[in-house]
Amino acid sequence: MQKKLIALATAALCATGAYAQSSVQLSGLTDVYAGSIKMAGDANRKSVVNSGGMTTSWFGFQGSEDLGGGLKANFMLNSFIQVDTGVQGRFPNDTFFSRDAFVSLSGGFGEVKLGRWMAPNFLPSVIGNPLGDSFTFSPLILHKNVPLFNASGWQATTPSDTGWSNQIAYTTPTVGGFKANLQYQFGEQAGDNGKKNVGANFFYFGGPLTLTGYYERDQISNPGQGTYLGTTKKDWMLAGAYDFKVVKPYLSYGQAEADNAPGKAKTLQVGASAPLGAGKLLAAWAKTELSASDLDRKTLTVGYDYNLSKRTDVYAMYMNDKITNQSSGNSFGVGIRHRF
Repeated sequence: MQKKLIALATAALCATGAYAQSSVQLSGLTDVYAGSIKMAGDANRKSVVNSGGMTTSWFGFQGSEDLGGGLKANFMLNSFIQVDTGVQGRFPNDTFFSRDAFVSLSGGFGEVKLGRWMAPNFLPSVIGNPLGDSFTFSPLILHKNVPLFNASGWQATTPSDTGWSNQIAYTTPTVGGFKANLQYQFGEQAGDNGKKNVGANFFYFGGPLTLTGYYERDQISNPGQGTYLGTTKKDWMLAGAYDFKVVKPYLSYGQAEADNAPGKAKTLQVGASAPLGAGKLLAAWAKTELSASDLDRKTLTVGYDYNLSKRTDVYAMYMNDKITNQSSGNSFGVGIRHRF
């Protein structure tokens, strides 16, 4: 009997050890807001209940397996979703796992990823402004990533989406608060003559100081099976923030250009966040000048984000948007965001 108990205990310990070596997690975020939207150049405003006021809603799976000796195998499969309608993706024909779809190996050397992952421009842009990854209210994100299909015809300055498919990415270990990513996207088109996307970004977190930046040279569109853009586009940005506890100011500057178009798009952004009660006051202003013309865009957003818990917050935002020779727009929204 004693031998049977010892054998059973040994088997249980082995099973526990095997389980501890690998894990799979379901996670995501839902964000819905109600408001009234009028962008610069819009003929009329519209009342909406929309998804992704402060963060684009998403869900997915991630996991890792401990291979021993400090080596791990990892994966992510994450999909965007429009929570107000239940429609998958950010826009029509968005690929299912357009947020993340990769497998990687990580260890003391850093991490190597294969598949679809963030483009070099995305995370520095998010970290470099007080409204984070808001594709609805963040002036910096709007100028860089959201085209306006209205009278203004505003084109996003970021070359090729916020995520790259078919890429190899190398992430360095963190040394003294510094970390960097080197990224290469294959064109995967017959006779493409070596068309590709290449880029890099960096991050420094040193106490209250945050510094980040990126560079991209793009020839391939995204998401999914990319095609040639018809030109070579280049984009870079530097950003920084300093947390004084009572206020955290942000500053960024960047430029974008294309070989087949004259001039550059030059974007300056300033912003700040300040703790107030259980939340934060948020403010950001961005100006993009098109050097080949007399056109510019100026966007200002102010708001308050209140934490109901560690996973749930509510927010209220007001935004003013102006483009040269176009009618200005004013938007506001109130929403709730929940992480799981």
